[in-house]
Amino acid sequence: MKERILVVEDEDSLRLLYEEELTAEEYEVITAKNGKEAIRQFQEGKPDLIILDIVMPVMDGIETLGRILGKERKIPIILNTSYPGYRDEFMSWAADAYIAKSSDLTELKNKVRELLEKKK
Repeated sequence: MKERILVVEDEDSLRLLYEEELTAEEYEVITAKNGKEAIRQFQEGKPDLIILDIVMPVMDGIETLGRILGKERKIPIILNTSYPGYRDEFMSWAADAYIAKSSDLTELKNKVRELLEKKK
């Protein structure tokens, strides 16, 4: 059975890029464009890993992270953002990884593989 990844990203083009790249890596990908959708997808889809943007409308990634961790602590979460300043925010430390957005997804894909292997 394919491992399921929830990608939470408000930018349509990036969300589509991540979905295509991770699907090519043989993962099942579900997506959300804000934190509120992410909570719903998390509850319905039970992902194996979450890639979470921080700066989003409706509900930001930090609040979403807190809500997900309040329900489930075993799912690895990668914060993926363009804003390095959030690395020092206390709630960011609760994530399993913090990766700066890049057009090269090598680091992100490597971290996904590493965290899913560790979870097994």
